[in-house]
Amino acid sequence: MTTALTSTATVGFGCRKVCSPQRVSNGLNCWNHPATNHPRRHLVFARASSSPTPPPETGNDKKKLKLDQDDDDDDKEEDGSSSVSVMKRLVDATPVGLGRRSRKIFDEAWRKFSELGQISRTTRPNDESSLLIQEGGPMCEFAIPGAQNTTVLVIGATSRVGRIVVRKLMLRGYSVKALVRTADQQVVDMLPTSVKIVIGDVGDPSTLRVAVEGCNKIIYCATARSSITVDLNRVDYQGVYNLSKAFQDYNNKLAQLRAGKSSKSKLLLAKFKSANSLNGWEVRKGTYFQDTVTAKYDGGMDAKFEFNESGEAVFSGYVFTRGGYVELSTKLSLPLGSTLDRYEGLILSVGGNGRSYVLILESGGTCESKQYFSRISTKVGFCRVRVPFTSFRPVNPADPPLDPLLVHTLTVRFEPRRQRTAEGPVGVNQDLRSFKMVLEYIKALPTGQETDFILVSCTGSGIETSRREQVLRAKKAGEDSLRRSGLGYTIIRPGPLMEEPGGQRALIFDQGNRISQGISCADVADICVKALHDSTARNKSFDVCYEYVAEPGKELYELVAHLPDKANNYLTPALSALIKNT
Repeated sequence: MTTALTSTATVGFGCRKVCSPQRVSNGLNCWNHPATNHPRRHLVFARASSSPTPPPETGNDKKKLKLDQDDDDDDKEEDGSSSVSVMKRLVDATPVGLGRRSRKIFDEAWRKFSELGQISRTTRPNDESSLLIQEGGPMCEFAIPGAQNTTVLVIGATSRVGRIVVRKLMLRGYSVKALVRTADQQVVDMLPTSVKIVIGDVGDPSTLRVAVEGCNKIIYCATARSSITVDLNRVDYQGVYNLSKAFQDYNNKLAQLRAGKSSKSKLLLAKFKSANSLNGWEVRKGTYFQDTVTAKYDGGMDAKFEFNESGEAVFSGYVFTRGGYVELSTKLSLPLGSTLDRYEGLILSVGGNGRSYVLILESGGTCESKQYFSRISTKVGFCRVRVPFTSFRPVNPADPPLDPLLVHTLTVRFEPRRQRTAEGPVGVNQDLRSFKMVLEYIKALPTGQETDFILVSCTGSGIETSRREQVLRAKKAGEDSLRRSGLGYTIIRPGPLMEEPGGQRALIFDQGNRISQGISCADVADICVKALHDSTARNKSFDVCYEYVAEPGKELYELVAHLPDKANNYLTPALSALIKNT
């Protein structure tokens, strides 16, 4: 009886998709016994009712009956447990049961990974979980030295790249803060539980002061969701400016609390805000050679440095003499306790008609003064030009490299040769022998070993033609604001983003906006994480995409990176060949 019922119940339960409706109905009805509706109790009841009627009870019979009842109870428990195990196996065999088990396993695994950020911050030696990322632990191969003492603020943490960046940072032991506009449940579910969520908007500077507190580095992955000009400027330009300024102000605040000066602050060398600020600057004229034959035909040269009615310091003039030049020079007067060897270059805020100039630094004593030069280009209107000390070359090739500690004189020189026509209105005749430079300030850029701010920009490839110009204009403005902030920066311009696993193909790093291939979001996120502590990534802007085979005669690239993986530091050799401050 038991066997028959069990077999019938199994067919009725397990053959829902292959049996006819009549058979399924008959099979299920076998479970619905008039005495009970529970299949397990039905099976036990059927077995008990099949035993014969017992004889009259005696003393010995009572003991025997009690033992028989105990045996029956044991049999009932065994039959019940057997039935339960059969039912569990049947339930687990269904797609619904398998789905529940897989989700349970995945949720448990995700919970372990999401707690890594909390594990890395603990320093209790008795906490066994903290051994995960320590030496010999199962996650130690992902840990990065110094990550446990570094807090990274991720902007755009719910974006395609940002979500991967957050998980990579936590896997390597960083403390992570995420700036989100709204903390609704959908946004919270997209981030691991150990991420500290800060509500704010990159377009609102007041909300960013709280976001940057306690942070050591910033990764900016946010991008505008529409092509509306206002939205593009708010996120891609104004957002970068507001965040870099808030981060700089926070570092200055910390320095004041320590009774010192922030290591990320620029050193002011000259600021032209009044007529008195022009004192100490001298205008000089000269020639590289003297040609007596053509000298009488030269138109001469002239230059002046004055503070005009508009409140601007203007250095202007003309050079019609062959081989001639004019220059503006001053002796540097640094604040007490400041030396240029603690800085890595100069930044000039200038305007004018877009001419190029030669920047000259003099170092050494009065008798043994050595000159070093670097060529700079300006644009029509105002711009900021960064000039690293490493770009200066000695006028005399036999002289040693520039030592910023010994610099005492700064000179800006204009010469007609090597001038190019600047961008301007079509049809306007430009005389390349005349110039005009409006000086706002000259500052020294702080030095550092690592980057402070990583910005994920774009190359423009893959963007619709109708909105490409607007997007690139806003992106470029954001990049320029980051370069002149004084923070150590890394600007990454990936090709069109692709949703595929990272570390599968070799990468190409280039400068000059020449790439057109795509790249995985995971590879871009890996570059962001690796650039945090890579000294070669500081103050560099570069394009990156997947390796591809160029057409014959159009080879532009040389492979500078190996296949990316967690055991290969591919970023250092790739970026060491690129130019800084571009």
